[in-house]
Amino acid sequence: MTTNITITDRTKSFAVRIIKACSFLDEGSSGTRILSKQLLRSGTSIGANVREAQSAQSPKDFINKLEIALKEARETQYWLELLIESELVEKQKFQLLLQEANEIGKILVASTKKLKDK
Repeated sequence: MTTNITITDRTKSFAVRIIKACSFLDEGSSGTRILSKQLLRSGTSIGANVREAQSAQSPKDFINKLEIALKEARETQYWLELLIESELVEKQKFQLLLQEANEIGKILVASTKKLKDK
């Protein structure tokens, strides 16, 4: 059985998970707290831009908002990779977040490509 979750709901759920992860990170070293702020900003921005796209003034504006969300998803992937590869966090605790950021990125790439091809 597959559930149809919208990209809006998925990115909002992801943002909630990012907020919780950053709350955990804020208990760490100063370096971890700095990365946490970057991750929090980019990770919550994905959903905000997807939501903003719903009020786009034109198809071009809609695509633009989704492309901004994609850039934020890629930035979020970067911060998660840094945290994992620098061993500031346990890989298994953040691997699922990274996997979801990658999946959201793929959805946004496919969506913008499909819309541009129209």
